[in-house]
Amino acid sequence: MVRTWMLDTNTVSYIVRGTSPAARDRLDSLKINDVGCISVVTEAEIRYGLARKPPSLAFRTILNDFLGKIQILPWSSDEAQAYGTLRFKLERAGKTLSALDMLIAAHAISTNATLVTRDKTFAQVEDLRPPVNWAVDL
Repeated sequence: MVRTWMLDTNTVSYIVRGTSPAARDRLDSLKINDVGCISVVTEAEIRYGLARKPPSLAFRTILNDFLGKIQILPWSSDEAQAYGTLRFKLERAGKTLSALDMLIAAHAISTNATLVTRDKTFAQVEDLRPPVNWAVDL
């Protein structure tokens, strides 16, 4: 059985910056039937960060290498449908997520991925598989 692990933006940052060796080790130790990926929304957030505050050439190289190796899942109508349902349910329940977090959550829901995050706000998303935190050393 294939298991998909979708890393959120902060988890990618912890891995690329080296602030969480535990998260890096967990990604590196995925089993043959496991898939580590990010949403294209996470890629967009990362690219915004690069444009906003250009890092050193060494860090840019490390980040681009990471993005070249990890699977980046595109958005489609399935994700848009999951987003519409998720946003409606959250609004009806009086719960909030930032716009980009809601897009990432919808993407994880539509692909049946487990979201890898330290952000506890995702716990309020009932349709999401229970999120996991790989950055246990932070």
